[in-house]
Parts: sequence; structure tokens; C-alpha cells
Amino acid sequence: MATQQDLSVFVRHGEGGVAGMELAVEGIRCAGCMHAIESGLAKDASILKARVNLALKRVTVEWKDGALRPEGVIERLGALGFKAYPFLPSAERDSVTLEERRLLRYLAVAGFAAMNIMLLSVSVWSGANGDLSPVTRDFFHWLSALIALPTAAYAGRPFFESALRALRAGGVNMDVPITLGIVLALGMSVVETANHSDHAYFDGAVMLIFFLLIGRYLDQMMRRRTRDLAGNLAALKAETATRLLPDGTTVTLPIAAIAPGDLVLVQPGERVCVDGRVESGRSEIDRSLVTGETDPAPIAAGGQVHAGTMNLSGALSVRVEAAGTGTLLDEIDKLMAQAVESRSRYVRLSDRAARLYAPLVHATALATLVGWIVFGLAWHQALIIAITVLIITCPCALGLAIPAVQVVAASALFRRQVMLKEGDALERLAEADMVVFDKTGTLTLPEPDLLNADAIGPEILRAAASLAAASRHPLAQAIGRAAGSPAPCAETQEHRGLGIAALVAGEEMRLGSPAFCDAEALAAEAGARFPTASLIAWRHGDRRAVFAVGQKLRPDARACVEKLRRLGLEPVILSGDREAAVAAVARDLGIADWRSGLRPDEKLHALDDLAKHGRKVLMVGDGLNDAPALAKAHVSMSPISATHLAQAAADIVFLGDSLSPVATSLAIARKARALMMENLWFAVLYNAVAVPIAIAGLATPLVAAAAMSGSSLVVTLNALRAAHRPVAAIEEAAS
Repeated sequence: MATQQDLSVFVRHGEGGVAGMELAVEGIRCAGCMHAIESGLAKDASILKARVNLALKRVTVEWKDGALRPEGVIERLGALGFKAYPFLPSAERDSVTLEERRLLRYLAVAGFAAMNIMLLSVSVWSGANGDLSPVTRDFFHWLSALIALPTAAYAGRPFFESALRALRAGGVNMDVPITLGIVLALGMSVVETANHSDHAYFDGAVMLIFFLLIGRYLDQMMRRRTRDLAGNLAALKAETATRLLPDGTTVTLPIAAIAPGDLVLVQPGERVCVDGRVESGRSEIDRSLVTGETDPAPIAAGGQVHAGTMNLSGALSVRVEAAGTGTLLDEIDKLMAQAVESRSRYVRLSDRAARLYAPLVHATALATLVGWIVFGLAWHQALIIAITVLIITCPCALGLAIPAVQVVAASALFRRQVMLKEGDALERLAEADMVVFDKTGTLTLPEPDLLNADAIGPEILRAAASLAAASRHPLAQAIGRAAGSPAPCAETQEHRGLGIAALVAGEEMRLGSPAFCDAEALAAEAGARFPTASLIAWRHGDRRAVFAVGQKLRPDARACVEKLRRLGLEPVILSGDREAAVAAVARDLGIADWRSGLRPDEKLHALDDLAKHGRKVLMVGDGLNDAPALAKAHVSMSPISATHLAQAAADIVFLGDSLSPVATSLAIARKARALMMENLWFAVLYNAVAVPIAIAGLATPLVAAAAMSGSSLVVTLNALRAAHRPVAAIEEAAS
């Protein structure tokens, strides 16, 4: 009895009772394959959505939870002629490696056979003036057949198997005309040789397979590089975790067995396996996944850690908030998959053109055959021309023209901590001609910071921070962060509306309002130096200090605004903050057009006015409280904390304290749009030139194979330029 594999562990259960699964699918070659899968699965009423990623050879399927078994999806794909299995990164890497080796073997056999057949063919051609007897010529032809037929049966398997699957499923793909061309060329050569004819085409058929395999092998390499560029996060995901038990012992469990509230141990040199807060221990963490910064960050009790970050120096006990699904790493992975799977306007245009174009291939080849016979050409010569048309008109380049660019651009953005949440966000971003910033949490850092740390002694800062650690007030927390989050004071007492106090070294220590700490005079001096800051005072005995806490500009805000100006975008600030605070930020950044004290509905009216004047606005704001304005803008971006990644309302989100991803994303989007149009026009021009040449009989099957393979490689290689120094290229163009 056959063993049934339980695939339920690979199913994702989402909101609204929707289940989904990502599958790796063999045999996806072109837009025709995509259409066959998507339309075939759409016939099943229980399937809500099926989306094919051509570049990554994956299919994402969603259905109503409970309405379908996951095994049924794979069976349905099998009925359509495609072998599918749950996507596992390690299995996919092995599959890709095996496929490359298989293609390399086929290529070696075809190349060796082609060289030997060409030697025989050269002998026939050189003796065509009468030096070669018919018997010798027939012998060389049969010898060529002896080499060509088994070579084609072996090395042509990638094309034959793919075509057979498509035909069994009642459809066609790009390998059907290729297979038809090879079989017709070989069959006609056998007939011609049996009839003692002067010409046979074994050399052409084998060279055709050889050229096609070169293209297929290089295409496989390009696809693998594209998958690598997509930034697969599987290597960062832990498969097990070490749980700390109440008696102090540990047990290693699969990550799926770890639940929120558990306590896990993370040893030095291990990747953090969960999202959570440190309960005990001190260490340094590589947080480049979250912030983009490569410098290690100190971490202690109370600090937040995320799955995928690296624990560098000390053991940590972490209270789990999320494990496996729901972690920051999981959200990033989902956004990355969504970015490369989403269909933009250009992708839909490319898919539709390729799908409509494919049926014309067979009709054109048949019309060419009939036409040349009608005009008096011998049937075998007309058949050779028809074979050439079958090969040269395959719409591979057209199907790859846009998706390849989208995948490379999305992965280039991902490496810069930027993630697309909408399929057409890249295109809309490329169209933006004005940028509107919110102030708080966008141009400034999201959390308040200590502004006068240089005027506070380290001893006073540590003492105040230990008292601040017992408070949840955001101003107190800013002091704690500035001092490195020391241990809190014991037995603190809160005075509601005033501050917090504790007995330290026999004297009362206070932290709170200037009046609570008898520090009004110091507060007046600090207020004059930092007019937009909030003031919090400290007193211990006769010693007093005042801390100025406020929003700091993001470290590269000025550089980002200047880059956007060079890229042709006019910067504007629309903020709900008070006038003095907004004016100070606008002055520091050199932005003349700014408005303060705006309610959310007033921001919407301002964006409406800009849209009525034909402006395509890029709105950059807090992904949580600016949701209406972000939705209203032509395209939107949000600097977002790791905690709120999944809740961001913008089209595009980016992590970290840097604002430079705004300018970089715009540059990549513009370059990607240009490359999409280049690829699309190249694919159209290729067909406009190649098809008439083939129909006119001016090309051979060898030339057709080289042209078809070359066109696919050109668009794929051109797409890789989307990740190559985008900002420098755009700035050079702008200047």
C-alpha cells in the first residue's frame, strides 16, 4: 500500500478562514505554463486564488479552509501536467542543483554528438561536386542517423517531457513547437536518407538541441541567481530552540513546539530563534536584519530581540512573544514573497501578450508550410521553413520581459531593508514627482531621545536612569535608553502627575517635573537652549539636573532630502505637530513648503489638492497613525519599527533609523521601469524582425534556435541591471 504524506503541516491558516500553501512546481517554462496552471486551478470552485511565479517556479494557492485537502491541489496540478511538491528551501536548492547537473549532462552529450555529425556532414558537403559516391553519401547519412536519433532521444528529454505533459493536460507550452520542430526534422531526414536523397538534416536537428540546451542551461543559471537575489531567508530561520524548564534544566524542541510565554536559552554564536524580551543575561546582538546596521548592539534584561538576529557574546534567557509564524523574520519573508509574486500592470500586460501570442505560433507555421507549397516550393523545403518558424516564434522573451525585472528589483530593495506590500507599488513609485513627509516618527526618529546628554555627567545620567527604569513614562524611558538601560531602583514611589521618587544612600532621589524637583531655574536655561524639547528634572539631595528630551532628526534626513531634490522631487512637510517644532525641522532640512497642526482630514484635503493639480505624490509617513493619508497618496512609504511591520498601512515599508531607503527606492523603481520598457520593446522588436525573416525562408533551424535562446538570455541579463548601482545611475542621469 502506498504511503500517503500528510501535507497539512505545510498549510498556512490566515484570517477569514482562508488556507494557503506554497508549492514548488517543475516544468514551468513560459507564460503559457502560467496561464495553464492558473486557469486550470481556477476551474475548481473551492480554490480562491492561484498565482504562479515564473522566475522562482513557485505556485501560491489559497482556498477556503476545510473545503479542500492540500493533497488535492498537488493532484490537480499533476492532472494539468505539472509535478508539484511543498516548497522547502533546502529541497529546492537540491532540486536546482540536480536540474543544473542534468542539463549539463544533456548539453555535453548533444555537443559531442553535434561535433561528430558535423564532421560527417562536412565530408558530404565537400564531396557534393561529384567526388563522393551515392553509396558513401548514404552511409554517412545513416551513420549520422545512428548518432542523432539516440542523442535526440536522450538530450531532448527536457523538451519532450515538458511538451508531453502539456499535451496530456490538453494545453500547449513553448516546448510543444520545439518538440514538433525536432521530431519533424529528424523524421524527414530519415525519410530522405531512405529515399537516397542528397540532403538530410540530422546535423541541424542535433545542433538545434545543442543550442536550445545552451539557452536552457544558462536560463537555469539566471533563474538560480534571481532566486538568490530574492534573498531567501530560510538560512536565518531556526528549526529548533532550547527551552528552559522551571527546574533550570533545558530541553531542545522543534520551533513549532515553542509557544508564547515560554523561556528559551540563546547561547553565544547562535541565531535568536524567537521574538521576545530578554529576562536575564547580557550580550551583543547583530541586528543588521532589523536596522541595517552592522555594528553589534548591546542587549540586557528588558531588551527586545527578534528571530534571525545573531547573539554574539553572552548567553541570554528570552521570554517568547512569537515563535515560527508571527515573528519579524516570518513577516519579512511573507512580504518578500508577496513582492515577487504580485502582478503589476506591466506584468499583467506581458502575460496577456505572451498568452495571446502563443497560439499564433502554430497557426503561423502551418500557414507558412501551406503557403510555400502553394507557391511551388518542394514539400521538404517548405517543411524546413515551417520548422524554423515554429522555433523562432516562441514567446519566451515576451513572457520573461517584465517578471524578471520585478523579481530583481524587489530583491534589490529587500537587501536595503525595503519591502513592497503592493504589486504595482514599484511602478507607482517610479511615477512620483513630489514627496510629502510627515514629521514625527518620519523625518524624526520614532522614539524621543535625550538631546543634552553632553551637558549631563555620566554619574548623574546613570543615577537618573536607574530611577527612570521603574517608570513607563516615554520621557523617562528615553533617559534609560541613553544610559544603556541600567537596573531599576528598589522600592520606588510614584507621585501621580509629578514624578517618581526612591530612597538612595539615605537621601530621597526624585525624577519628574521641574517643580517636583525644585529645578525651575535650570529648566528655564534648558528650555531656552531646546525650545521644542520636553523637560524632565532630577534631584538627589542638593544636586539637580534637567534633561531635555525630544525628537531627533533621522541621521541622514538632510542627505535624503537633498538626494530627492536631485532626483527631481519637491519636498513638502504636512504635520499635525505644533508650529515651532515643525518650523525647526523644516529650517534644518531647508524645506520651504510646510504646514503644521493638521488633522488627518486636513492632510487628506491637502493631498487631494495636489492630485487635482496633476501631482503624483509619494507620501512618507508613520505606517500606523497616518493610514488615511498613506492610502490617499499616489504611492506611500513608511519607516516602521520591527514590532509594527505587519500592521503598516503603506504600499512600501522600510526598517531601521535611516531615511535613505526613500531615495534609493525611488532610484531603483525608476531604473526598473526603464528596464521593463526596454525588455518589452526588445521582445516586440525581436518578434517583429525574426518572424518575417523565418517566414521568408532566410533563416535555418540552427539560426532560429540561437535567436530564440539568445532573446531570453538578453531580457534576463538586462533585468539583473536593476540591482546595479541604482542611485548613482539615476543621479548621473538627472545631472
